[in-house]
Formats: sequence, C-alpha cells, structure tokens
Amino acid sequence: SNIAPELKSTEVQLFYVTDRKPEQDEEGNLRYGFGRSGSVAFGKTVVYLGTDITWDDLLEASRSQERLKPVKMAVKSIEEILRGPETPLPYKQVDGKVVEQPDYSAQRARDNETFRKQLLEQLELTQRNEVFIYIHGYHNTFDDAAFAMAELWHFLGRIGVPIIYSWPAGYPGIFGYTYDRESSEFTVYHLRRAIKYLSSIPEVEKIHLIAHSRGAGVVSAAIRELTIAARAAGENPREKYKIHNLILAAPDLDLDVAIQRFGGDHVFLSAHRVTIYTSPEDKAIGIATKLFASPRGRIGTFGISEAKGDIKERLEFGNANRAYVNYQGAKGGQKDQRDTYGHSYFRNAPTVSSDLVLMLRNDLDPGGPE
Repeated sequence: SNIAPELKSTEVQLFYVTDRKPEQDEEGNLRYGFGRSGSVAFGKTVVYLGTDITWDDLLEASRSQERLKPVKMAVKSIEEILRGPETPLPYKQVDGKVVEQPDYSAQRARDNETFRKQLLEQLELTQRNEVFIYIHGYHNTFDDAAFAMAELWHFLGRIGVPIIYSWPAGYPGIFGYTYDRESSEFTVYHLRRAIKYLSSIPEVEKIHLIAHSRGAGVVSAAIRELTIAARAAGENPREKYKIHNLILAAPDLDLDVAIQRFGGDHVFLSAHRVTIYTSPEDKAIGIATKLFASPRGRIGTFGISEAKGDIKERLEFGNANRAYVNYQGAKGGQKDQRDTYGHSYFRNAPTVSSDLVLMLRNDLDPGGPE
C-alpha cells in the first residue's frame, strides 16, 4: 500500500552500471555480452516479472505464505544513458601531484550530474533514501543479474534505488571460469569508483551491497581499496561510504585470502553490518576449492562453528557487526534449471531469501543456525 502508483506494475525498472562491451542482437537492439570494456556505462533496464499476470496477481502471490511461483521473466528494454571515457584516464604530474586533464574532469562532472538527477527522480518515488546494489557472480549474463535484482527489489517492497553492477562474466566453454575470474579482477577499479561516487551524493543516506559468488571477491577487493584510501586520508570509511549492509552470498573466496582481506585490512569495520551466507552443499564452491587447491577451503562452504584456533580468532577479529549463516540444504526451495550445483540458494531457498529481505527491508539482524 505504500508503493507509489508509478511502481505498481509487473514491469520493474532497474538502473545499471556495467563495463561489459556493448553489442547488438539480431534486431539491432542493445545488449551486453561477456566482452570487457574500458569505459563504464550507466543506464536503465526494464524487466518483466511475468508476461501473463496482472499487478494484483503478482501482489497476491507475493503476500502468500508460499513463495512466488516461478514466472518467466524477460528483459523488455535496455537504455544506455551515458558512457564514460576509456580508463585509465590521461594524467600528468604537477608539483608532485597526479592531475587529470581538465577536459576529462569536466566530462566526468557532467556525467555525474546526469547520473545524480536520474537517481533523485527514483528517490522521489520512495520514502527510503537508500541504494541497493547487486553484484552478480561467475557465469552470469547481464540478464541473469537483472532477473535476480528485479525479484529481490520486488520482495523488498520496491524501496530505494535498485542498481545492478554487471561485470564481464559469462564466457562460454571450458575456459569460462578462468576468463570470468580474470574479469572479476579487471572490474574492481570500476566498481570502486562507482561506490565512491554514489556515496558522495548527499541525498543517498545508505548503500547496501549484495554480492553473489565471485561477485563477493569483486566487492571485497573494492571495499578493501576504498578502506585503505579513507584511512590514509584520516577518514572513517563506514561514514564516508555509507555502507550499511555488506552481504556476501555463497562467496567464492579462498578462506586464507578472505581472512587477510577482511581481518588484515579491517574491511569488516567499513560496513554497519556484514553478513556471509555459506552452505556445505554448495557444489560450485566445492569445485572451486579443488580447482584452486585452497588449503583450508573456501569461505562459501565454511561454517563459523567449524572454526578452531587461529582461524576462529581471525574470523571473529574486530567488533561484532557481522554474522555467518551456514545454510543446510542448498538444494531446497524452488528449482532453478541453471542451478544444478546448489549455488543460488540465496534466491531459491525461502529460508535464506526471506532472511535477506527482512534484513534489508526492516534492518533486522540475520537469523540462522550460527
């Protein structure tokens, strides 16, 4: 009932930021593939939450005790609003300081203002001056990310501004994982700049980051770099970047790397609340553990109750602003034909998805066995 009339539709409009290379489909429409782009694009995409149901049908299903029945989602349109210059930007050194060329700085200022005006229009439709950013994982297409965020934002009650950050993943064939993993390193710079800019908008009060799979590695690297920069400038990163929730779902991260990244550089302290969803039944993370010969495993299948000695001390280092939810039963809930490895339980399993929604919508601490 609190949803603005403009938002009461089976069509969901999302903002996106991407460094995927633009392409055209057979009909000449814009789409984004797995190619990498040195320039970052900002735009809007519209997703159908079912093509044969009404708003009332969708609302009734959303309020029932049963999860919304699977519907055939589709991307209706993609509109690129602006595209930034190729990075890295030309610069020179003046009196020991790195200075960008004036014309590039001016273009960036114009792009930022265009971005800001679009966000303010969306914020006027909601009572929450908050931004929700979804960062997808390995083997995901642009459409996959749009579907996940459209569904999540709908169950959140269409509050705040929904944004998908889509990086160049989805390379086909046997080398898909290795290509995507390199792309996840490539995109960190662009995500870091996007978070930095969004947090600088005065009207944005909170930023929520929801990362899945390899996207957890992308966002943790970006936050780590932002944390180091803020502390070097004598600033509090949590206050500067306004990160309220940092959610890592099925994170594809080596346990030792995660301990160093989060504990060593105090990344946990850069967010109001950090939540990590893991599952011992996540076969995709299990494969990655073997592929990279992770000596202590990967955090996506790890439960804090299993931690002993130095690992437990390092994972619990700092203040109590984080939770580990070890989900037993990744195969439960709705079946996703593409999810044969129990890797997308944050969407498919009601116990996890409802927990995530309540945390983001009502600012509740996560539940779960741990």
